[in-house]
Amino acid sequence: MLERVRAVLVTADDTMLVIRRTKPGIPEYWVLPGGGVEASDESREAALHREIHEEIAGKADIVRLLHTMESDEERQLFYLARVKTWSFEDRTGPEFSAEGRGAYALEEVPLTLEGLDGIDFKPEEIVHVLRGAISAGTLAPSSH
Repeated sequence: MLERVRAVLVTADDTMLVIRRTKPGIPEYWVLPGGGVEASDESREAALHREIHEEIAGKADIVRLLHTMESDEERQLFYLARVKTWSFEDRTGPEFSAEGRGAYALEEVPLTLEGLDGIDFKPEEIVHVLRGAISAGTLAPSSH
């Protein structure tokens, strides 16, 4: 089964880093940084650190597993993380040079219900998880 890891990257300003995807012929949408777990990754967390480095040239502290989504084809693990540094200009992921993949833009979105409602965030299931966590106040990492 294919495994993917994604991060809810919370900044010191209590915003969340998301990637705005623009592809020809479809409306723009937003996703969390992350990607596939590779055989060379020592763990899911190691895969997430590698993806964060590739996609945003960032470093983050993983706080905890937030949610798991599973289908017949893949399992997606969503982690809550506190992001310390990032530089979208220094990203190195192979997807950024692939032809026809469209544009990737890093954005900070307020970690509020209004912030979530202001974007077409995918997948829908993680939106419901985040809305519940924001409402319950359970997204603040303990080191905050």
